[in-house]
Amino acid sequence: MDKLWSKTKIGNLELPHRLAMAPMTRSRAEEDGTPGELSSLYYAQRASMGLLITEGVQPSDDGQGYLWSPGIYTGQHIAGWKKVTDAVHAAGGFMFIQLMHAGRMSHPDNTPHHRQPVAPSAIAPGVQMFTTTGMQDIPAPRELSIEEIQTTIADFRKAAAAAIEAGADGVEIHGANGYLINQFIGENSNTRTDEYGGSIENRARFAIEVTKAIAQEIGAERTGFRISPGTPLGGIQDGEQGPELYRYLTQELAELNLAYLHIMHLGNEELLKDIRAIWTNPLLVNRAGRALEDLSIDLEHGLADMVPVGAWSLANPDLVERLKAGAPLNEADPTTFFGIGSKGYTDYPTLKELEAQKG
Repeated sequence: MDKLWSKTKIGNLELPHRLAMAPMTRSRAEEDGTPGELSSLYYAQRASMGLLITEGVQPSDDGQGYLWSPGIYTGQHIAGWKKVTDAVHAAGGFMFIQLMHAGRMSHPDNTPHHRQPVAPSAIAPGVQMFTTTGMQDIPAPRELSIEEIQTTIADFRKAAAAAIEAGADGVEIHGANGYLINQFIGENSNTRTDEYGGSIENRARFAIEVTKAIAQEIGAERTGFRISPGTPLGGIQDGEQGPELYRYLTQELAELNLAYLHIMHLGNEELLKDIRAIWTNPLLVNRAGRALEDLSIDLEHGLADMVPVGAWSLANPDLVERLKAGAPLNEADPTTFFGIGSKGYTDYPTLKELEAQKG
């Protein structure tokens, strides 16, 4: 794992190693979307990960999907995130805020305005969503008009500016895992017949326009993008043209000279190699289902420049120290991934805390 501990750069940031904290929804924000009281501690505890990519943060009321997810489009949100970024920077880390518009992956009961979800096409995902009254079927969304698509792009732009105002080092655009940008990419979720649907170029258009707007607003060196080719999440199907679409999208994004591209890799090795060949800037590869001993395998093979880690960093605030020492890891408790309070959020012990308890 020697290469894992070598220094690297993301945009203008000098990072101490090649691990990063992957984005993970935790559903612990206040009702108005302001980061909760414990968020500063949660992220600062994990500052040794170097680059922290936050949970998905909605850029608008329409962008909210889950209960208690944070936003970055009001003064209160900015003030709340400023506390988080200050704490992370004081602890020696860097933070990119992930901008996530849930699109159709939402329910009226979970949003501030209680409106019907929006999407590229009026097609329900066919899955359920947790609400305050339990699990409910997600209703069919309302198709966005061309004018509303432009408004949504403007919302992303404003949210990116708000993230920088809040002290973030950059933003990651969430184009993966079944959410709005991925819904435009998906063959079965986008049946539009205008310039945002049909061909590969049209299905990728929204992703590219959002990225151009954000890079123009805050700088390409502060802008990352996440993809998940072949993901079935949210009922998405890429279709036969999926791999070719991602090659095209990668090429278009590469011309913008972004800080990084982040792949949730589900096993298409040929596509990963093609993306690596196209993308010359830092590539982050989060390989699903990898074993701990294989953590640096993509680094060693030249397929990745950094390794985002999810549940292991959630359960081990001192993951870097544990890996370097070959120490055992805390196990993550899935029952506390989402919800309110410190349990399973800020109470995972470090090695030093465990040793102190023994003493």
